[in-house]
Amino acid sequence: MSSAKKEPSGFFRHRAFQRSLMLVLLLAAVVLGIREIHDRLAFVSETDARVTANLVVVSSRVAGWLTDVSIVEGATVKARQVLATVDDRDSRLRAKQLEAQLAGTESEKGRLRAERELVDQQTSSRLATQHKQLAAANASVNALEARLKLAQSELVRAQSLYDKRVSTRQQLEQARAEADRIDGEYRMTLAEAEESTAKLDEARAERARLQVLDRELDMLEHHKVALQVQIAQQNLDVSDRSIRSPISGVVDRVFVEPGEYVSPGQRLATVHDPEKIWVEANIKETAIRKLSIGQHVIITVDAFPDEIFDGEITTIGNSTTGSFALLPTPNPSGNFTKITQRLPVRIAIEQRQQKLRPGMMVEVEIDIRTR
Repeated sequence: MSSAKKEPSGFFRHRAFQRSLMLVLLLAAVVLGIREIHDRLAFVSETDARVTANLVVVSSRVAGWLTDVSIVEGATVKARQVLATVDDRDSRLRAKQLEAQLAGTESEKGRLRAERELVDQQTSSRLATQHKQLAAANASVNALEARLKLAQSELVRAQSLYDKRVSTRQQLEQARAEADRIDGEYRMTLAEAEESTAKLDEARAERARLQVLDRELDMLEHHKVALQVQIAQQNLDVSDRSIRSPISGVVDRVFVEPGEYVSPGQRLATVHDPEKIWVEANIKETAIRKLSIGQHVIITVDAFPDEIFDGEITTIGNSTTGSFALLPTPNPSGNFTKITQRLPVRIAIEQRQQKLRPGMMVEVEIDIRTR
C-alpha cells in the first residue's frame, strides 16, 4: 500500500521537472531568438576579416655580392638602419677617379684664369699706349696737313710773283723747298699714323685672346658640372650599396644570405610597422548599404578570444574583391550561378603591446545603429 502511494508522487515530480525544463529551454530560445533578431538588426557581423599592415619589400637598387646581412627575422629595426651591404670596392674606386678628374679640372681652370689675367693686363696696357700714339700721330697729321696747304698756297703765290717779275728766283726756290719739306714731314707723320693704326689692330687682336680663354673656361665649367653630376651619381651608387630600412618596424622575412649575388629589384626582406595596422573585412554586398564611415566596430581576435578590441570604419571599398582577380572568369557556356560578392572595408584598430600581427584572423561586429 505504501509503495502504491509513492509512485504517483514521483511521477508528478518528474512531470513537473520536465515542464520546468521545457519552460527554461523555451525562455532561453526566446531570449536567444530576441538577441539574434536584435543582433541582426543592430549589427553586421563578418568572420572573413584579418589584421593587415603595409608589408614593405626591401630590395636592392644595384647588382653585386652581399658582404653582410645584419638582420634576422623578427628583429626590430629603425628607419635608415643598414640591413645588408653589397660589395662597394669598385664603386668607391670609381668615385675617387672622378674626384681626381674634378681636381684636375679645377687646376686647369686656375691656370687659365691666371693666363687670362696676364693677357688682360698686357693687352690693356698696350692697347692704351697704341691709342695714345695713334691720337698723337693723327694730331700731327692734321697739323702738318694745314701747314702743307699753307706752304703749297705760298708756293703758288711765289710762282705767280716770279712770273710777273715781282720776286726773285731765290724766293721762289725757298717757297718750293719749304713746301717740299713740309710735304715730307706730312708723309712721314701719315706713315707713323698708319703704323700706329696697324699696332692698335694687333693689340685688339691680342685682346681677342681673352674671348678664347673665356670660352675655354666655360668649357671647363661645363666639364666640371658634368663631373660633379657623375660624382653625385657614383656617391649615390656607393650609398645604395648599404641597403637601409625605409621604415621603423620589425623584420618579417629575410630572403638572402651573405655571399649571394643580388640583382637590381631583387627582394631581400620584408618589413612592416607594427603600430600601423588595421583590420580588413570582406563584407557582403547585400550588407554594404548599412555601413558608413565612423561606425563603431567590436573586434574579437582568434588568437586572443578573451579580449575585445574596439575599431572604427575608415574606408569602404569601391570595388569588389573579385575585381582584383588575376584570372578572369569568362562564361562562354551561358550557364550562370549568381554569387554574392564582397567589398573590402578597412577598420582602424589600436595596437596592444604589439599583439596584433598581419594575417591574424578576426571576427567583426559593426554597429549600424548610428550612421
